[in-house]
Amino acid sequence: MRFNPGGRAAALSLILAASLAGAPAHADVDVAGVRVPEQLAEGGHMLTLNGAGLRTRFVVKVYVAALYVTTKTHDAATIIGSTEPRRIRLQMLRDVDSKSLDGALQDGLRDNTPSQALAALKEPAERLSRLMADIGAAREGDVIDLDFDARGVAIASNGKPRGRIDDPAFARALLRVWLGDSPAQASLKKALLGN
Repeated sequence: MRFNPGGRAAALSLILAASLAGAPAHADVDVAGVRVPEQLAEGGHMLTLNGAGLRTRFVVKVYVAALYVTTKTHDAATIIGSTEPRRIRLQMLRDVDSKSLDGALQDGLRDNTPSQALAALKEPAERLSRLMADIGAAREGDVIDLDFDARGVAIASNGKPRGRIDDPAFARALLRVWLGDSPAQASLKKALLGN
């Protein structure tokens, strides 16, 4: 048997190409200098990045938001109405005190929820305010995760669980802060929907 260096190299190239073809391509996304992972594991589920974008207030960069879902879609209503796990991750680009952060969320709830429905959500909205106060000031680089499921929403800061609000209607209302008809920022909604 003769040694054929060219044949061996060709065989190795084929093996490498075959193994790479089967490997998933997970390219992280860069938004305003923040690395946004393509996938996250949450509660035994693999979540895929649906979209990510920058939240600005006037000209100030406030945070990078990323939306993770089990199945990608461009339809906001599908994401809001889903009972599958979903996550909104906020990576802070500047310091924001808890009152300002809670105020923005409460404004978003008011802007995207009919007044009668909003009145029914008073208790979970107050619970959200208490959770935001417990988190305190969000510093540049901090990460706030809002994990949505069939029961409601769980909130964590920098990987530390802060509490849950078990109210599916409130969870849908909170998602509408970013994905509703009057979102916090139209360009951010578009980015989160992958458009």
